[in-house]
Amino acid sequence: MDTNRLDKPRTPASPGGRMPLREHLRELRNRLAKALLFVFLGTVAGWYLHPWLITELTGPSCHLPGLHGIAPATSACPNGLMVMQGVMTPLTFTFKVALAAGVVISSPFWSYQLWAFAAPGLHCHEKRYTLGFVAAAVPLFLSGAGLAYWVFPKALRILLGFTPGSFSNFLQGDQFLEFFIRMILVFGISFEMPLLLVLLNFAGVVSAGSLLARWRTLVMLIFVFSALATPTGDPLTMMVLAVPMTALFAVSLSVIVWRDRVRTRRAASAALSPDEASSIDLTPSQIEVPVGSGD
Repeated sequence: MDTNRLDKPRTPASPGGRMPLREHLRELRNRLAKALLFVFLGTVAGWYLHPWLITELTGPSCHLPGLHGIAPATSACPNGLMVMQGVMTPLTFTFKVALAAGVVISSPFWSYQLWAFAAPGLHCHEKRYTLGFVAAAVPLFLSGAGLAYWVFPKALRILLGFTPGSFSNFLQGDQFLEFFIRMILVFGISFEMPLLLVLLNFAGVVSAGSLLARWRTLVMLIFVFSALATPTGDPLTMMVLAVPMTALFAVSLSVIVWRDRVRTRRAASAALSPDEASSIDLTPSQIEVPVGSGD
């Protein structure tokens, strides 16, 4: 990473013109500290919002028809599915809900820190994409989280539909919502991965040629990742995650191909100096004598 691309270099450049590894690690530490600070502030906000959040998270399952738990029915949960066990469970559960909310609320800020870590390695004309990166990262994360919120009740209905009629499911509220929150975070972060590819391309780590040569393998890995990452493990949830990720991968690959072509054209233009004289072809050419001449 060239030091002349840095806005405010903290240490002198090495003789080779590259940023020392220690400086990279210090920058990574600072960015992580800032990201964690924003997550903490979002968690504080999530703590005050947790009653509303818990109602919204339990609503899709508490109103599933044909399902009844051992807990007494309440107005918030008519089928009585939600129960908790243990003295400390309510406190730890509330903290986990607040932490998950903090990750979602602070997503614009830690997304910016991710971009800012790679930005020093970019040219000045490339840094103008900072706002665009954050503007794309936040909707992608929220879209993935929203998709998980939409598909989870449907997956839950399918999975619990295998319960025999003479049985009733015992669902611990804390384990159930941890399961649900983990699914929301997995979907949200997964939707960020294609954007991460674009970021790596901007940083010069991956190229369009290497991705095009392995696109079949990458698509297969997306489906494998979806099967392993989805907490439910059912084919419906896997496909709901894998298909949008594949579409987003295709979009990110198109952006990378376009950008590499622009970079190649700019490199070719930069190689031509306006003050450099063009080469002259001094090879003699044969002169033909016109037919009918007097000679």
